[in-house]
Amino acid sequence: MVHEIGVREVRKGGGIAVTISCMAERGTSAVYTARGQVDGEDWPAVAAALNERMAARRVGQQELARLSGISVSTLRMVQHGASRRVQNKTLEAIARALDWPEDHLIGILVSAGQARPAQGQVEDQVVTVLNRIEQQLQQLGDRLARVEQRIQAEEPGSAPRA
Repeated sequence: MVHEIGVREVRKGGGIAVTISCMAERGTSAVYTARGQVDGEDWPAVAAALNERMAARRVGQQELARLSGISVSTLRMVQHGASRRVQNKTLEAIARALDWPEDHLIGILVSAGQARPAQGQVEDQVVTVLNRIEQQLQQLGDRLARVEQRIQAEEPGSAPRA
């Protein structure tokens, strides 16, 4: 599995859109559909991510089970690092209920041992893009001020605004 952090600027119609993305390329393997434990799966990582999200969102087991349409016992099993493989649709339902992309927990599960970008690298890239955006906004503000001055100067009988 290859992880990439992408930061790019896209210029559209005179405007600027910035896209910050984290993409993972995954091959389809037995990991996605197999029942029972599969080598390379990281159930403790899934449990940690799930428990952190539940705590951050202040969602209890009963409520998350209801929102995701699974039993409390199945949810509890995933929260404790599942000793057996649960179905993908179960992980997808939990992810949806927590406002994650549908494949988020599956991605965590199968990314065991894979290199992930260091948090500092991601933060540096984001800061660089945000600085660039800030500079461009300042330039746009300056241009807008000049346009407003020209419009006011061309209007007959108009007094300049402060």
